[in-house]
Amino acid sequence: MGESALAKIGNTPLLRLERISEKFPGVDILAKAEWHNPGGSVKDRAASRIVSEAQRSGQLRGGVALLDATSGNTGIAYAMLGAAQKFPVVLCMPGNVSPERKKILRAYGAEVVFTSPDEGSDGAIRKAQEMAAANPEKYFYADQYSNDANWQAHYYGTGEEIWRQTEGRVTHFIATLGTSGTFVGCTRRLKELNPKIECISLQPDSPFHGLEGLKHMETAIVPRIYDPKLADRDIEISTEAAYEAVKRLARSEGLLVGISAGAALVGCEMVARELRGPAVIVTVFPDSADKYLSERFWDEV
Repeated sequence: MGESALAKIGNTPLLRLERISEKFPGVDILAKAEWHNPGGSVKDRAASRIVSEAQRSGQLRGGVALLDATSGNTGIAYAMLGAAQKFPVVLCMPGNVSPERKKILRAYGAEVVFTSPDEGSDGAIRKAQEMAAANPEKYFYADQYSNDANWQAHYYGTGEEIWRQTEGRVTHFIATLGTSGTFVGCTRRLKELNPKIECISLQPDSPFHGLEGLKHMETAIVPRIYDPKLADRDIEISTEAAYEAVKRLARSEGLLVGISAGAALVGCEMVARELRGPAVIVTVFPDSADKYLSERFWDEV
C-alpha cells in the first residue's frame, strides 16, 4: 500500500563518477546522492533524528515550537517534518539565502526570522539563542550545531550505508564541514569498521566565501559536536574551484548538484591525484542544484 515520505529518509544511492574517475587510474570516486531524501538534502537525516529524540524525551510536545538556526537545508527538513507531523517550526536564517530556499520554506508553512547577511550563519545562531533564552517555554531549541542526534544520524545511518554499499572496500572518506555532523558521524563509524580508512575534512579557504552552509572553523562559531582530532587531514577549498566543479559535474556526469557538492568533488580530486590505486574514495553530495539555480556563476562561461 506504499509508505510515508518520511520513511524514505536515508539509504540513498552511491553513484560512481565515471568520467571523473577515469582521470585517476585505479581510483574510484563515489558520491552519496543525498538529494534522494524526501526533503532534498542530507539534512533530512539529522533533522529527523533530532526531532524523534526530542519527541521521545518530551522536549518537543504539544504547544511547543521547534526553533533553530539554519542556512537552508536543515530548515527545509525541519519544515517538512513539522508539516507532516503537525508541530510549528520557527527558523532563523541569513537574509541572503537563495530565493528558492525562501520559497520552499514558505510552501511548508514555516515561520522565518531573517538575520543580517553580513553575519552569515553565526548571526542566525546568535538570534536563535536570544529567542530561546527569552521564551524557554515557547520553544524547543533544536541547536543542530550542539545536538548529538546530528552526528548520530550519520554514525548509525550514512556511515553504515557507505560500508555496506562499498562492501567494505572504502579506503578514503571525504566530506565538507558545516555543522560537521556528516563528517563526525561517518568518520566515527567508519574508523570503528576499519581504522585504516583515511578520513579527510574540507572547509572554505577564507572567512569570506561563497560556499553556503560551510564553515571556516578558524573564524566561525565552532559547532560543539565538531571534533578536530577526528580528521586525518583537513583541506581548504576555494569558492571558485567549487563553482567550477559544479558546472563540470553537470556537463561531464549529468549531475546537477549544489555548491557544497562541488567543494566535495574538488577535495576528492586533490586526494585522488596523490594516490596510486587501488583506492575507493567516498564523499557526500549534500543536495542538488535546484536551490542554487539563481546563482550568478551559472551564467559565467
